[in-house]
Amino acid sequence: MSMELLLSYLHLFKGLLHIIVILMLAWLLLSLSRKLIRIFRDYMSKRAATAEDRRRIETLARVFRYISTSVISLVAGMLALSELGISIAPILGAAGVVGLAVGFGAQSLIKDYFNGFFLLLENQIRQGDVIEVCGKTGTVEDITLRYVCLRDNEGSVHYVPNGQISIVTNKSRDYAFALIDVGVAYRENLDEVYAVVRDVGSALRADVVYSQKILGDVEIQGVQDLADSAVIVRCRFKTVALDQWDVRRAFLGRLKQAFDAHGIEIPYPHLTIYPGEDKQGHAPALHIASSNEYRK
Repeated sequence: MSMELLLSYLHLFKGLLHIIVILMLAWLLLSLSRKLIRIFRDYMSKRAATAEDRRRIETLARVFRYISTSVISLVAGMLALSELGISIAPILGAAGVVGLAVGFGAQSLIKDYFNGFFLLLENQIRQGDVIEVCGKTGTVEDITLRYVCLRDNEGSVHYVPNGQISIVTNKSRDYAFALIDVGVAYRENLDEVYAVVRDVGSALRADVVYSQKILGDVEIQGVQDLADSAVIVRCRFKTVALDQWDVRRAFLGRLKQAFDAHGIEIPYPHLTIYPGEDKQGHAPALHIASSNEYRK
């Protein structure tokens, strides 16, 4: 066996040994990174207060695991190719050109993933929240790095790409306010109206069904507006998040009954028709058309 052939075999053996060492180190790094991510996930899950927090932590753990696996595998692959004598400079150059082209073509996709990552990291949105994004309001059924899935009050499902989300309005954090505007006639005594509102609010809060939903007494903020045919009185309840609409409906129903019992008028617009006069100064008989005649 010639010396040159022996040296080539030794060089090949040395390269294969280096590749084996690189692959073993990559495997150890992958195992270590997954173990650390798993320890972090378990530690944070134990400190999480709700199931939604645990799901968010699980999603972030999957993202970190994917990133670590991709980076370690890429570096190990390039080092292995270098040991085989394959120059990685052209590969890096081609990868740079391809990456630039893909980057220009997939800007919105990359933006979706970046926005989705920070939405999860900052805990802006959780599964089960009621939010408003991009003009759509609904319950969050699913959130990924790519999109947010909402189901609105009519049951329609909206898929909102994370890259289009610039403002998130979360209606289900900690507590909410049931905001209520009530119109009464100008002739009504406001002190009497306020008293009836407080009585109805106290009775609603004492109700077994709503006592766990209402967090405070009714707050009367006063006259909100002087409308064409009514004085608008604004009040509100502090409620458990997502119960504000149920409390509002129940309060308005009871308030209508209380106003009827106390003779407080809830006005509606009136229309006075002037038919004019003839040359002798006589006005024709005024005929009030019924709703059926209007429909004809």
